Amino acid sequence: MEDSRIIELYFQRDEAAISETAAKYGTYCHRLAWNILSVEEDAQECVNDTWLQAWNAIPPGRPDRLGAWLGRVVRNIAFNLWNKNHRKKRYAGMEQLLTELEECIPSPESVEQKLEAKELTKAVDAWLGELSQEDRVLFLRRYWYGEAVKELAEEAGMPPGRLAKRMYGLRQSLKGRLEEEGYRI
Repeated sequence: MEDSRIIELYFQRDEAAISETAAKYGTYCHRLAWNILSVEEDAQECVNDTWLQAWNAIPPGRPDRLGAWLGRVVRNIAFNLWNKNHRKKRYAGMEQLLTELEECIPSPESVEQKLEAKELTKAVDAWLGELSQEDRVLFLRRYWYGEAVKELAEEAGMPPGRLAKRMYGLRQSLKGRLEEEGYRI
């Protein structure tokens, strides 16, 4: 079903909107949540919470791109759950992922306003746009979708150590670009 039709179901308050959303985006949302949490029950809880948030937010909201909007919602829910559970030391894999990025992205404390966050997003987008398609895809699969280096290396046909070194180089490149643009890392 087309996204516009699914959104109309939400506006009509038709419960079929949830089942259609789950049919079209359930696997995508589950994979995002699972890559962050690595616990099946928690990932499923995040997906269910995503459907509830969609129900509560549409209307009045009308996302331009439903898939991207749902991806952001499920990631936020998963990161919130990860932060809650992280205090219990349950998710070592995500801690490593965030530690890798911490070297090249300014801390949230230095980004005081939404405007500054938008400028940072533009800078990262511009940097991504200059990468080769292969590097851009690898970077996004690692740091947006949270896929494991081992899995990415297998698909790329290279040893995990070599891919890890490549990812380090990409992070250093991003860090350098942001520093050039005046961001304090």
